[in-house]
Amino acid sequence: MRAILAGAAALALTASPATAQDAAARPTVEEQIGAGGRPVGANWSRSPVIAQHGMAATAHPLATQIALDILKDGGSAVDAAIAANAALGLMEPTGNGIGGDLFAIIYDPKTQQLHGINGSGRSPKGQTLDQLKEKLKGADALPPYGALPITIPGTVDAWFAMHERFGKRNMADNLAPTVRYAREGHPIAPVIGMYLARAFKAYSAKESEFDFANARKVWFADGAAPEAGEIFRNPDLADTLETIGREGRDAYYDGALTDVMVGYLREQGSAFTREDFALHRSEWVEPACAAYKDGFELCELPPNSQGFAALQMVNILKNVDLSQWERGSPEALHYMVEAKRIAYADVARFYADPAFAEFPQELLSDQYGAERFKLIDPAKATPEFGPGEAKLEGEGDTTYLTVVDGDGMMVSLIQSNYRGMGGGLVAPGTGFMFQDRGELFSLDPEHPNAYEPGKRPFHTIIPAFVKKDGKPYMTLGLMGGGMQPQGHVQVLVNIVDYGMNLQEAGDAARFNHDGGPQSTEALDGPFADPLGTLFVEPGIPTATIERLRAMGHKVEVIDNGIMFGGYQAIARDPETGVLTGATEMRKDGQAAGY
Repeated sequence: MRAILAGAAALALTASPATAQDAAARPTVEEQIGAGGRPVGANWSRSPVIAQHGMAATAHPLATQIALDILKDGGSAVDAAIAANAALGLMEPTGNGIGGDLFAIIYDPKTQQLHGINGSGRSPKGQTLDQLKEKLKGADALPPYGALPITIPGTVDAWFAMHERFGKRNMADNLAPTVRYAREGHPIAPVIGMYLARAFKAYSAKESEFDFANARKVWFADGAAPEAGEIFRNPDLADTLETIGREGRDAYYDGALTDVMVGYLREQGSAFTREDFALHRSEWVEPACAAYKDGFELCELPPNSQGFAALQMVNILKNVDLSQWERGSPEALHYMVEAKRIAYADVARFYADPAFAEFPQELLSDQYGAERFKLIDPAKATPEFGPGEAKLEGEGDTTYLTVVDGDGMMVSLIQSNYRGMGGGLVAPGTGFMFQDRGELFSLDPEHPNAYEPGKRPFHTIIPAFVKKDGKPYMTLGLMGGGMQPQGHVQVLVNIVDYGMNLQEAGDAARFNHDGGPQSTEALDGPFADPLGTLFVEPGIPTATIERLRAMGHKVEVIDNGIMFGGYQAIARDPETGVLTGATEMRKDGQAAGY
């Protein structure tokens, strides 16, 4: 097999630690030890999980076990995905929760169809852009904290919409394991503990700007973040989930809990009304697919998500045979990075709520991809691609999970509170934080993503699905803001062009290109740093880094894994039904089956 990028288990290269504390805790390059040997496969990876009757892959082992328990008890993949997602909202509050939004792709073996659900929420219907700007007091963007960036949380409604179509067990039973863990407690996982400490530090630095008291009581009551191995309980969340399981989605959107949330948000300066919550509904949408090569197709959800950016990258890269170069070569990385920059130029210009701004479908054509491919100079980085690339959030705090059941139903689900744990606000007695997704609205009234009443902001979280020879093949997700489309494509290239198995495809070192104007900025700029920065993980060869710099790329090596996302995947053999699953080292997760 061709030479490929080593993962974190390989000898690390010179890197830039995120903090001085991280640097002190991490061994020096000279102290690090290379990977041991393996009988099969790459030395820096481990075996994927293989099973027959059902499988789940999530960012927390306990959530994975809950999903398997649901499957063994006769639940569908959708039942198990809902149960696992609820557990992750408790166990991984730094990445998701019922104060955020949800997107999913579901393959239904009965109809042999892919179904997409957009569970994202909208802005207040009674607040105009001018009224919002008045509250912002001259600021040129929405803040990441407080009431103003909050949009209606869509997760709970999406759960019930999915369950209505594909669920087999009642929702109270699906939520019961998390209710029990919330009351009795669970031990904090290591990576999640690190993210909780980061969140507490960030919120503490800004708590004079918003009401942090309720959040502090839920997660940081002892004046510090809970550490790895510490038992954590959230009885308020237990009560909330128990009520939702008993009373249904209206408990959240049109009940007593709604009054608590709306009353609190209005006290904090929000324009939300009870009607805004009562009128919220998820939307079933049609995924689109782009053929790559060797019979593989990548499928994504339409805007207001950024999923189509991955399809645009695929349509560009199919015009070059990446396999002619080694994985980790400067040539392969150069073409992938330039394809990303070109695709994200369109993200900034065109991606928005389709109810307010129509998406140009020609952006997904093979012809358009071929024309955009011609913009790539094989010898050097192009300084700027028009009409202006989007700078999305780099270190997205999101969770991705996937479940496949014995009938062949496949669920690819992603859920998030956006930046950090959300905007810092927790309604009294509820046990969950509201998202700050509205931060991604533009304040330029001419922009397709401009803030408007009752509008969904541009969204970064995207689940993916892969077909092989026209048949359902694999669920795929790679969390992490603007990392997601480029991460999906990197995993696909690892599998198709470089022959990696599912586990190796996620463990291999990745890049994250970040930079350029933000999708929240005015269309006419001025835009700073159009070239952006190419961040890479240890394992990228030194010679490749030096060559990329000589080609004009601005390259930095980052060794903590944070900005490179977190990956899960499950493949299903269409002939035998055998399942192959993978998770990865950058998270606490587990893939398991039976």
